[in-house]
Amino acid sequence: MWTYDRRLQYPVKIACPNAETAKIIISQYGGPDGELGASMRYLSQRYAMPVREAAGLLTDIGTEELAHFEMIAAMVHQLTRNLTVEQIKEQGFAPYFVDHTLGIYPVAASGPAWTANYFQSKGDPITDLSEDMAAEQKARTTYDNILRLVDDPDVREPIMFLREREIVHFQRFGEAMRMVTDKLDSKNVYAFNPAFDGGKK
Repeated sequence: MWTYDRRLQYPVKIACPNAETAKIIISQYGGPDGELGASMRYLSQRYAMPVREAAGLLTDIGTEELAHFEMIAAMVHQLTRNLTVEQIKEQGFAPYFVDHTLGIYPVAASGPAWTANYFQSKGDPITDLSEDMAAEQKARTTYDNILRLVDDPDVREPIMFLREREIVHFQRFGEAMRMVTDKLDSKNVYAFNPAFDGGKK
């Protein structure tokens, strides 16, 4: 059960709307390495995680990723509010505008809409945690790329906060990987298929 605190995890206050920047930022809303995929990944994987502490971590980080999803939505909204049709055309936002006006919709910066194909839930703790560590690094790289392209400090500050959280999540998943491998029988590190580990018993 969740309780909702009606404030963003980190404040978003963008003074200068810019649809060109919104086109970049939106990738972390609905792109292949974005916050929606991250939250769905972790909140799905937690059910098959055999170590309770690691399952709790997946719940915690999955919930935090929903807060990051909300932050990105606020950024896209603030970057596109009150734009004229001329600005929308000049700033390259017309194709998005045709389909969604200025509503917030999960798409990648390159155009494709969000899909569940962007995340995995395999049911094997080692596989899933490896996926999670890689996902956090891919998200961090995406934020690095955004920071290379965006100069507005009102945009950069929340993006830097989100980037820092990806690094923390990567570290936490590394701790969970060590915890899981320590708790699983050393002859059964793959949890559900001990016969595959050299046939040892």
